[in-house]
Amino acid sequence: MPANAPTPTTLTAQALLLDMDGTIVNSDAVVERCWRQWAGEQGLDADAVMKVVHGRQGYATMAVLLPDRPMEQNHADNRRMLAAETADVDGVVPVPGAPAFMAALADLPHALVTSADRGLATARMGAAGLPMPEVRVTAESVGASKPDPEGFLKGAAALGFAPADCVVFEDSEAGITAGKAAGMRVVGVGPRAAAHAPDAHVMDLEQVRVTAGPDGGIVLTIG
Repeated sequence: MPANAPTPTTLTAQALLLDMDGTIVNSDAVVERCWRQWAGEQGLDADAVMKVVHGRQGYATMAVLLPDRPMEQNHADNRRMLAAETADVDGVVPVPGAPAFMAALADLPHALVTSADRGLATARMGAAGLPMPEVRVTAESVGASKPDPEGFLKGAAALGFAPADCVVFEDSEAGITAGKAAGMRVVGVGPRAAAHAPDAHVMDLEQVRVTAGPDGGIVLTIG
């Protein structure tokens, strides 16, 4: 390690809860295509729309952008957007380091907690060549979108661990807020995450090493 390199951060956990888009899967190309088209249909500034789409379910993003719009319309558009995004996997790739990261987690407690529905999650994980975790919390599993902590709390419960024993990996403001609200520590991944005060931050998953702890827990070496 160079003399001026930062000292790696070590976190221990019993389980990891992983967001998908922007965290282990890079789907930005599809998200940009679909949401810029939607913004044009609504007469909204596409750059402004792109600042708030990440991390939330589509209907929740629409409610932020068009607060006076009937929620039924948001849900109808959400269904249409999910279909379009599920059919479009052009440019969907793993985040750097994600294949090795997921391989290291194969025999350790972990869950996917995503704002995507089952179909979209399956399509994107498949396109990125990543294994789908056995435990997953998708859009159908929750009543409230991130930044509500419901998804992360359900993921921890499904794995059988207390929130304080879990570490969340997230890329978005909504996701980091949700993880903190759930009482969990958060590792921010990618450029979007740095501004939202995660407990640790990496540019991609090549900066994370996962090992099994002596007590059966998980040791994360970050940096």
